[in-house]
Amino acid sequence: MSTRKSSNRNNDWVHFKTYKQRGEWVELLFMAMAAQHRFAVSKPWGIQAYDVGIEHGANFLRVQVKSTTHRSGGGYRCMFRPRHRVTQTYTLNQLDLFAAYVIPEDAWYLIPATLIVGGDHISDIMLCPIGTPVKKASYCYEQYREAWNLLTRSRLELGKYGH
Repeated sequence: MSTRKSSNRNNDWVHFKTYKQRGEWVELLFMAMAAQHRFAVSKPWGIQAYDVGIEHGANFLRVQVKSTTHRSGGGYRCMFRPRHRVTQTYTLNQLDLFAAYVIPEDAWYLIPATLIVGGDHISDIMLCPIGTPVKKASYCYEQYREAWNLLTRSRLELGKYGH
């Protein structure tokens, strides 16, 4: 972990030429962190809506990995739509959990997909690892910061969040 923190302080992530390269790097970071937390990790072959599979006992979760460096006021804005396309959204039939990485702050958020997908189709959210934001509504995802324990939940249990 100290290597990652050191790397972030040096802003090595700014040297990626494309968002795709940066996204692949963040996926690798997520897989390494999940493995460090003793989860079995798999990478789907071909095109899937999720980036990483997580196995825990009989559970298999589909995780979509996102990242942000976009500072906005007291937090970081993170987009939750496929390939940054406004017209597309994810569905709960495609994934179970989002893993969002605030790169400059070295902070992970593990957020049940039911809180973001469906209903009003939230396309981006504010993550605030640097302090309490002015707008209290922006603080609603802080309970999911470093929530690695959510990877032990079943799809059914994750489906109950936000309902």
